[in-house]
Amino acid sequence: MNLILLGAPGAGKGTQAEVICEALKIPAISTGNIIREALSNKTEMGLKAKSFIDAGKLVPDEVVIGIIKDRLKKDDCANGFILDGFPRTIPQAEALDEMGITIDKVIDIEVPDEKIVARMSGRRVCKQCGSSFHMVYRKPEKEGICDNCGAELMQRKDDHPDTVLERLTVYHDQTEPLKDYYSRKGILRVVEGQEEVADTTALTLKALED
Repeated sequence: MNLILLGAPGAGKGTQAEVICEALKIPAISTGNIIREALSNKTEMGLKAKSFIDAGKLVPDEVVIGIIKDRLKKDDCANGFILDGFPRTIPQAEALDEMGITIDKVIDIEVPDEKIVARMSGRRVCKQCGSSFHMVYRKPEKEGICDNCGAELMQRKDDHPDTVLERLTVYHDQTEPLKDYYSRKGILRVVEGQEEVADTTALTLKALED
């Protein structure tokens, strides 16, 4: 089964990708990871991507699409795959179609913006050991201090409310139109994100059967 996972930053796509990966025994393919892999392996497309990254520019669609195409040719994708983080725009979705790749289902994890801001802005990370906490869902025993090593906890720039809102704006402008694109194809399945991850997972697995 060939799948795409959609959802705003902080909607929990990564966790659901892991669950589907385990349930269906197919690889979860993250755009960021495969670009890093292509750079490391010095593939033709990886070297092209490196030239843009070194110049401080965004890697253009045609290069990202080339890297995706190379990845999907690998043996572990023979029985299907999960794309997480691609496509992000309508032109990327159209390019995927032009590659002749059939997508069976698109799972959209829906979480209201205000909940995403609360989730992400509440996260705190240990400066020393990298342990993660949350000011609501997983509070440290001592405020601002890591339970594991006693170092100071910090809020990452990516988790600051202003940054989260900026990322959500980009998502709504560029990626959300994909919902209509795939709905018209009859392959979109919407999953309402729940407070408990396990509840969202149950709904995601059910959506795969529909």
